[in-house]
Amino acid sequence: MFQYTLRRLLVAIPTLLLISLVIFLLLGLAPGDPMAQLPLTIPPEVKEKMRQSLGLGDPLMLRYLLWLKQFFWIEPLHVLDTVFGLNLAGDSQRVMSWQSRAPVADIIALRLPQTLWVVGLAYLVGIAIALPIGIISAYRQHSWFDQLGTFLSMIGFSVPTFFTGVVLIVIFSVEPHWFPSLYDTTLKVTDWNSFLMQLRQMVLPVMVLALYNASQISRFMRAAMLDNLRQDYVRTARANGLSERVVVLVHVLRNSMIPVVTVIAMGVPQIFGGAIITEQVFKVNGIGELLISSIQANDVPMVQTLTFIFAVLIVLFNLVADILYGVLDPRIRYD
Repeated sequence: MFQYTLRRLLVAIPTLLLISLVIFLLLGLAPGDPMAQLPLTIPPEVKEKMRQSLGLGDPLMLRYLLWLKQFFWIEPLHVLDTVFGLNLAGDSQRVMSWQSRAPVADIIALRLPQTLWVVGLAYLVGIAIALPIGIISAYRQHSWFDQLGTFLSMIGFSVPTFFTGVVLIVIFSVEPHWFPSLYDTTLKVTDWNSFLMQLRQMVLPVMVLALYNASQISRFMRAAMLDNLRQDYVRTARANGLSERVVVLVHVLRNSMIPVVTVIAMGVPQIFGGAIITEQVFKVNGIGELLISSIQANDVPMVQTLTFIFAVLIVLFNLVADILYGVLDPRIRYD
């Protein structure tokens, strides 16, 4: 397993370099001017000097190599300096946002907790709901529970999240005023009352995202359980006198989790990417909202960095899913 993991990590390096080059070329060659948002009263020669200060006068490949150095070397050194109080990076040039003129990594670090609070919790809640629903629906196929679960899953997966969010705001926020419709990103949890307020404002966006995630995962869980419940080893286990609980929750569930692990693992990068639409509906100042505002402002360094981080997470959790295959299924051996 260790050798396989090491080989996959080595293969991931040229893969990520190729992805970074494609992202950089696409965004670098895209039309748009970072100076377009500036007032028209600024003289053209001043705008040109500002453009040169951003490095836009350098060749595209030179800018790409500088970005690679900053992303893979200078930014990790700044992280070490911040955590351990060192001075390894010194005054090295960092990846700077064109919109805010601040380091990109610092802005992402400020936005990430909001996304993890909402989207991360929603993903965990969705998994906790989806797995039992999928298991029971498959075991009691065609029952009222199965039909109800199928109906709710189809609604949750087919109805867009922006519509679900607006409906929940109308039902729970406009008239009863049970939960706030807008997410207060300035709220700091310092006591019990502020903690309860934080929970209240998280309820609606978490409900929207959990419904969407649970709808998808429960369908995969149900299909995998139905496929394994018909296998010969299940009849053999029952014939050997094993209890129904052991047969379903140990043998069938373990084999059924293999395809579901892929869905769950590949959904984890979405947590760090943020739920772009849902964050817009509830005004969550997270990574998704940051990506949208950066695209609108033509903030190329921010968009490049966020997009590449998403690619790194996808490659990483694809490897995690492959490793979990070997843990769940003893027949799978990589070494």
